[in-house]
Amino acid sequence: MSALPQELLTIRDLIRWGASRFSAAGLSFGHGTDNAFDEARQLLCHALHLPFNFADSYLGARLSAGEREAVARLFQARIESRKPAAYLTGEAWFAGLPFYVDERVLVPRSPLAEWIERGFAPWLMSDDVERVLDLCTGSACIAIACAAHFDHAEVDAVELSTDALEVARRNVTRHDLDDWVRLIHSDLFDALPAAHYQLIISNPPYVSAAELQSLPAEYRHEPQIGLLADQEGLAIVVRILARAPDFLSDEGILVIEVGNSEELLVECFPDVPFTWLEFERGGHGVLLLEASQAKACQALFAAALQ
Repeated sequence: MSALPQELLTIRDLIRWGASRFSAAGLSFGHGTDNAFDEARQLLCHALHLPFNFADSYLGARLSAGEREAVARLFQARIESRKPAAYLTGEAWFAGLPFYVDERVLVPRSPLAEWIERGFAPWLMSDDVERVLDLCTGSACIAIACAAHFDHAEVDAVELSTDALEVARRNVTRHDLDDWVRLIHSDLFDALPAAHYQLIISNPPYVSAAELQSLPAEYRHEPQIGLLADQEGLAIVVRILARAPDFLSDEGILVIEVGNSEELLVECFPDVPFTWLEFERGGHGVLLLEASQAKACQALFAAALQ
């Protein structure tokens, strides 16, 4: 990366220059931002201790030599390492909340945030939700967001990776939710006590081996355990579908993000009445089943595991 040109003096100058450098380097985006300008702004804000949505009047502010150097170093680290910006800053945002992240967990970016903020209406009444189960919790961003948006809900957050659980514990404490979010070390339902939940939600691993190999370098900094799944990406999804009905309350719903595995899942289970959620802020591949539907189709999912 070339030295920072002396004529770059303002915040606007640095963001434009960083975006140009990122585009020239062929960086990939998708871990909290989807373009070079927002990525440059995110890193600059971290270096300068500014909120991402600072007022436009700040764009013309001139930076000191030390500030310019701090921003340039972060830009250079992004280009040379190909690490997602969140790993360089140690922070990501999800559902309007900040989370600590490092390379032990995926960078929070699920479109599920939009529906958590909506309370999954009309399927659920927010005030009636008392228990939520988050499977494959990772950083606990989904579990914590659910606890924040369902005022009366206790959340069980299940994770197989002990490394990820350390990050999740840090985030639960950060948001002062130790009394509301319980972290459980388990392979999906295996170590989970018998219980019934109004909402079972999961962003499980659903990337096939072939798809993983085709992903940009940024994704290879993330833990494979959070991405890779056998059976063309469906192995863990089907396990959840087969067991979740036993843990759903009669009025509950099951919500699973399956991403690009949506088409294959529909091909494998053409008679299952999946509802595919739509998103105003972008996203796809998130299924919803009401408890009655999940229980009616449970035998189909269980047979697929044989």
